[in-house]
Amino acid sequence: MVGLSIGEKHFIQGGIAQDLRSDGRKRLTTRPIYVETGVISQANGSARVRMGATDVIASVKAELGRPNVLQPDKGKVVVNVDCSPTAAPMFEGRGGEELSAELSVALQCCLLGGKSGSGAGIDLSSLVVVEGKICWDLYIDGLVVSSDGNLLDALGAAIKAALSNTGIPKVNVAAGASGDEQPEVDVSDEEFLQFDTSRVPVIVTLTKVGRHYIVDATSEEESQMSSAVSISINRQGHICGLTKRGGAGLDPSIILDMISVAKTVSEQLINTLDSHIAAAEAGEEES
Repeated sequence: MVGLSIGEKHFIQGGIAQDLRSDGRKRLTTRPIYVETGVISQANGSARVRMGATDVIASVKAELGRPNVLQPDKGKVVVNVDCSPTAAPMFEGRGGEELSAELSVALQCCLLGGKSGSGAGIDLSSLVVVEGKICWDLYIDGLVVSSDGNLLDALGAAIKAALSNTGIPKVNVAAGASGDEQPEVDVSDEEFLQFDTSRVPVIVTLTKVGRHYIVDATSEEESQMSSAVSISINRQGHICGLTKRGGAGLDPSIILDMISVAKTVSEQLINTLDSHIAAAEAGEEES
């Protein structure tokens, strides 16, 4: 928890009320974003994203597995987040473990929608190699290197960038397997299929401070919040997931207004992020 004096609290709250935050931004303005891809050579895809002093890394590892019996036509995605104890004092001990678990669940919800898979921003059916028998399991790991607020949005951006950087090995399935037999497969070391990220969302968190809400809150601003709503939206404008934290309740009309604002913010964020990802990928190819 950020320790602030009464004067500092009033300064932050007053600035937000007047639409002039302590770092000079307006309520709905995000911090500059920096993207670097291919940062972990052992992974199928990886990326590092910085938003202000918040610094996170995401990696994607693809492994062949067996589809769930209840969803034979879909692959699997597992999201796990680790908060480095050096990122912030509150991450030491159980504080870091609890936040890691909270972020992992929130990201799973924002990227994959409900348990039925409805609203999923990642097309799980594209991960199937042989229905009911072989699929790709994607293990997405996030690491918080440095924290200055808005971790969920930063991790969401890093995952989108890492998936854009992900190559899935081409799989050739041998003919002849029948019934319950497990087909033989040949996994290529040279041919890779680019992962389709056209429907992968970004996450926009609206943090309520006083009577107003802001985007891309810093740690100091988050310490003054009453509640926060995180909405994941893709380029098509579809809402893939929604999570809320903080004890204060929100009127349904306010949530609907938040969703409308989040859609507007997400359009700009997606364009900015995609531009940075393309530049990072081009730089990686040149080097």
